[in-house]
Amino acid sequence: MAKRIALVAHDARKEIIVEWARENATQLAGFSICATGTTGGRLQAEAGLEVERLLSGPLGGDAQLGAMIAEGRLDALFFFIDPLSALPHDVDVKSLLRLAILYDTPLAINKATADAVLSHLAQA
Repeated sequence: MAKRIALVAHDARKEIIVEWARENATQLAGFSICATGTTGGRLQAEAGLEVERLLSGPLGGDAQLGAMIAEGRLDALFFFIDPLSALPHDVDVKSLLRLAILYDTPLAINKATADAVLSHLAQA
């Protein structure tokens, strides 16, 4: 069974995650991918990936991913975070990150860590 990963990005980082996904599309195709709302749509349209789209992050997508982590249904979280923008749903983001840390879920927050986590998952 394919490992399940989540791809998420704040608005200011969506272009970066789409570019990263295009560069790694061959490797990513071997995973079951879920993503929050707009990010998932862009990954499908612009990177050609098959993606299960969840709700938008602030509308419950972050909570859906948190539940998946807590239930052991997510093998890694790729969350390209915008460190320069204040976000109204910051509490949701912190909760999601807290769960990833608590459950020892591999977590990538930028291209450098995404490359490392993807490489690790591909070898595991």
